[in-house]
Amino acid sequence: MKTESGVPGRWTVLAVCCLSLFLVGLDTTAVNVGLPSIGAGLQVGTRGLEWVVDAYTLVLAGLLISSGALADRIGRRRVFRLGLAVFGAASAACALAPTVGVLVAARAVQGVGGSMLSPVALAIVVNVITEPRERARAIGVWAAVFGASMAAGPVVGGALVSEFGWRSVFWINVPIVAVALALTAVFVPESRAERPRRFDGPGQLLLTVVVGGAVAVLIEGPHIGWDSPAAVAGCVVTAVAAAAFVRIESRRAEPLVDPRLLRRPPFAAAVVGAVTVFVALSATLLLTTLYLQDARGMTPLAAGVVTLPMAVAATVCAPLSGVLTGRFGARPPLLLAGGFITAGGLCLVGTGDHTDVRSLSLACLLVGVGFGFANAPITNTAVSGLPSARAGVAGGITSTARQLGSALGIAVAGGVIADTPPAQLTQAARPGWLLVAGCGLVVLAVATAAPAAGARRRPRAGAEPGGDRRAAHVRADAEPDRDTRAVRIRTGADPGRG
Repeated sequence: MKTESGVPGRWTVLAVCCLSLFLVGLDTTAVNVGLPSIGAGLQVGTRGLEWVVDAYTLVLAGLLISSGALADRIGRRRVFRLGLAVFGAASAACALAPTVGVLVAARAVQGVGGSMLSPVALAIVVNVITEPRERARAIGVWAAVFGASMAAGPVVGGALVSEFGWRSVFWINVPIVAVALALTAVFVPESRAERPRRFDGPGQLLLTVVVGGAVAVLIEGPHIGWDSPAAVAGCVVTAVAAAAFVRIESRRAEPLVDPRLLRRPPFAAAVVGAVTVFVALSATLLLTTLYLQDARGMTPLAAGVVTLPMAVAATVCAPLSGVLTGRFGARPPLLLAGGFITAGGLCLVGTGDHTDVRSLSLACLLVGVGFGFANAPITNTAVSGLPSARAGVAGGITSTARQLGSALGIAVAGGVIADTPPAQLTQAARPGWLLVAGCGLVVLAVATAAPAAGARRRPRAGAEPGGDRRAAHVRADAEPDRDTRAVRIRTGADPGRG
């Protein structure tokens, strides 16, 4: 079922989907604040605590695209509700976990549920709000919620842990899930691909190995050594799986992800941009939190308050970014994003042992502004590169890119300050701040490949006004070139193929 842009309640659908997105983003960063308390409560060391975070990340990153494809096939609302139920049940299991082993297993199940939320919710939004400018504004709101949830996690997590203990970080998810399930049943329409695609078992298996292997190597490499047998073996397995994935997917009539999509500069730019922006965000959050708590001796809540301007800036700027994207294309907001992220990183490079916390908050504000401007054009470019029938896959690709960026940012920033005593943490963190500034420069470069205003091609006769890509057989982007035909994913309905 498709819901037209004129149907009342479409913004209510957006609100329900954003609620689930806020839940996932908040959980991702809030748990980090509770790690010391978890270690004390369950009597576990650093390695065990790392897997409390890593188990979730590995499973989530490995299943995002597969969950999006499944939703396109069997129904997006159905998969979305299943994801909420799994996430809520796993959150309760985390809160009740008697040992770290049970907690890690429950976190992995949480990752399964989380993989069904972000990309599927985005697909629901794309199919409900179809007018291009209105959809760009909706994605701006979407990006604001996601940015706010990620950046506000340390504040909310710090408050919960301080007042109610670490288990409250997981208990808070349960009532939110219950509310989201009720609202979904009332307001969210069912939708699926008009022409169900065949199940791509080999592609999904290889994709899981590639993403999971890459994230595992990034996480474990700094600890076990990049030249260790395990790290080398992980790199080899990931590379072989990636090569096999490209070869197999290139030959399938209906691939899970057509590798030729990356030949399209806007789509490739969206993927690279998503990775880069989340490298900057995750590195900033990790280094700032550790610096404030370990080098400056602040409490988790106080450290979260210092980084609060990042959340506020992301929340305010993301809707504005959506409006700019709808009116002027992706390039202007990406240029703003790259400039602000670069400025924020350069401000942090000068951080010392006694730097005024107001200066740190200003730097976080600049990074937050950049993050807020970046997400809407990146996401809008990605979902516009595929027909709406495959919106779940488009959402899965960008969500996977974000998870890879987060893992890479944490791995690099964590490696920079590994085994550094608190007295030397400030000096050791400076290469990490330079990394953040460098990410801003990459975003500026990505902006040159992003669509500018007026870049939409004229639709063929019969295409809907506004360039809507609502179905595979009605395409505004109808230029008969090989890359565009790759986006059509060989539906057999291309007028140019007779």
